Amino acid sequence: MSSLVQGLVDALSIGSTYALVALGVALIFGIMRLINFAYGEYFMVAAYAMLAFDQVSLALSFLFVIAAVVAFSLLTERVAFRPLRNADPSTLMITSFAVSYLVQKVAIVATLGEARTVQIPESWLTPLQFGGISIGKLEIIITVAALAMMGGLNLLLTRTALGIQMRAAAQDFRMARLLGVAADRVIMSAFAIAGFLAAIGGFLYVAKLGSFTPAIGLPILLAGIVSTVIGGLGSLKGAVIGGYLLGAIQVLLQIILPSDLVAFRDALVFILVIVLLLFKPTGLFGSYVQRV
Repeated sequence: MSSLVQGLVDALSIGSTYALVALGVALIFGIMRLINFAYGEYFMVAAYAMLAFDQVSLALSFLFVIAAVVAFSLLTERVAFRPLRNADPSTLMITSFAVSYLVQKVAIVATLGEARTVQIPESWLTPLQFGGISIGKLEIIITVAALAMMGGLNLLLTRTALGIQMRAAAQDFRMARLLGVAADRVIMSAFAIAGFLAAIGGFLYVAKLGSFTPAIGLPILLAGIVSTVIGGLGSLKGAVIGGYLLGAIQVLLQIILPSDLVAFRDALVFILVIVLLLFKPTGLFGSYVQRV
């Protein structure tokens, strides 16, 4: 029983991180039909922003991370994607690859590719003990923060004028523009929200790892894209469920696989995703989408 509960806690923590990433990926895809492969670099920016104020104040570091990542997200939208807004989806995807490559190479040159460490309060790292179950405080913080962000995003999309405009744009962008929805405002808002989610997720992800390199964004980006594909491209609910499902699958395989096969865990995860897509090509909650 203790192993089961411990695995559930780990799955919630990992799944919460994946869900935050998947939400940002799905939000931008829903409006622009763009899978932003530069989204992983948002986490890298969060890591270096966190490092810049590492020795000053945790609260100040947190605020600076949010400001830096949101600003970077808006910058990429304005410089890289807005001029190509009416281009073919493949052109936008290649552009996102180019942005990712450029930003990562600049970081490698600036830091020589060396790993950096961040200082985390000891209180965050001290686990809570409940019988034979060990629950890290940081895992609790990650889970609570993710659930709060999801709830806040749901309220924004369902209870505010901006949220309704974003949902309308996701359904039919051309018709939404004809009805008076400001395209620039909606898209900038989507990038700002995606940046905010990446800032929160990046801050907690780096805090959990304790160290990072310029390539920190790649594995978390892949996890976010896989989560989005599992849930269904264009579905925010599917992105969240896909994130938690991916986290649960990884933890389950970690537990049940023999020690000599644990190294193949991620490969088995991708095989399971391929099998899912063979039977449900649109994901669990997705539908076939076309650029409008």
